[in-house]
Amino acid sequence: MALKNATNFRDLAANVSAPLRRGVLYRSDHLGALDAEDAQAIQSLGVKRVLDFRGVHERTAAACRLPGVQVHSLAIEPTIVQVLSDLMNAGHSLTESDVVAHMQDTYRGFVRTSTHRFAEFFAHLLESSEPTVFHCTAGKDRTGFAAVLVLRALGARDDEVMRDYLLTNELLKPERIRGDWALPEHAAKVLYGVQPAFLEAALAEIDAHWGGMDGYLRVGLGLGEGERQRLRDLYLAAG
Repeated sequence: MALKNATNFRDLAANVSAPLRRGVLYRSDHLGALDAEDAQAIQSLGVKRVLDFRGVHERTAAACRLPGVQVHSLAIEPTIVQVLSDLMNAGHSLTESDVVAHMQDTYRGFVRTSTHRFAEFFAHLLESSEPTVFHCTAGKDRTGFAAVLVLRALGARDDEVMRDYLLTNELLKPERIRGDWALPEHAAKVLYGVQPAFLEAALAEIDAHWGGMDGYLRVGLGLGEGERQRLRDLYLAAG
């Protein structure tokens, strides 16, 4: 679906061969700039639940403009822009590798400090399979990691998971999320996209502290065999 003001919106089932049900889980950039046409298009999908990973300021600055939905806040405060701005203000000349390294730290932080938010995310998904949009501001990092967890929990292949993750680079329009900060162009180019190295940093953190994805899903996110089976019942196509 091509939306003018949420360009990173897509059905999570669209880019994997695993038999995910279509029309139940959508990932997106934020829904705070939707016009009436965009909102109507999303409403036509029957979406009733929105899971929002944005921090407090992000939510208040661009409140959801999708009527008739229940919005659940799963706040993960953004840190990367402040870190980069502080470095620049201290006179540091940012390189592309600097930004990559800090993005990797951000992804490690998803595992180290935000696992409880992703556990809450799955708790909502386990309640019902009503059509749901999950998003952050750009729909690339917090949302991208959440999408990886869902796809891995439902049996998608690693290469398909990475392909869905990297699709953001084709869909996201940076001008939609560009803030009032002034980053060098080479640094902004890294910040406004995704790279395998970002995700691989989070996966390495999972391996180091949880013994792999299965351990993270089971212990970190509370998805025992009963919960994994319910996820399959809710989100995989029958047969």
